[in-house]
Amino acid sequence: MQNYFELFSLEVGFDIDFEALENAYQTQISTFHPDKFATKSDKEKSLALQNTSLINTAFDTLNSALLRATYLLDLQGINAFDEKDTQMDTNFLMSQIALREKLESIGLGKDELELDDFIQNIDDKVKQNIIQIKQYFDTDNFEKIKNLVRELKFYNQLNLQANQLMDEWL
Repeated sequence: MQNYFELFSLEVGFDIDFEALENAYQTQISTFHPDKFATKSDKEKSLALQNTSLINTAFDTLNSALLRATYLLDLQGINAFDEKDTQMDTNFLMSQIALREKLESIGLGKDELELDDFIQNIDDKVKQNIIQIKQYFDTDNFEKIKNLVRELKFYNQLNLQANQLMDEWL
């Protein structure tokens, strides 16, 4: 399997040039556009479809901080979500419970302003987490990155739930 960074001619690293990623994506995806293969053999159409799928997956992975960090850990042979490795920071686990309870309370109270504040708080936590992940990638501290990636996944899921709640109210 081709390295996603190589596919788009990018340097391997957490901090990437999103404009270069977008440009390389557009170049790659246009190469395998279905219209270019309409008159080709079934094998060529299938290969183009596989390439398109790979390009889309690679783009989505590199475009997302969570997926990019997880992918970079995978390249190091580290599975951030190994089911056998359940060790997490106790303070984070306690804050996770408190945040879930807070979101549930906001949902019951249907307080739009409180939900806006909650979403902003989670957005701030995501941004801070991404900054820390970048710093730890700069020093190859993969154990810290693994824990931060797990936290980022939680914050992303919580953010999604909060935004879904907001959508339900609108």
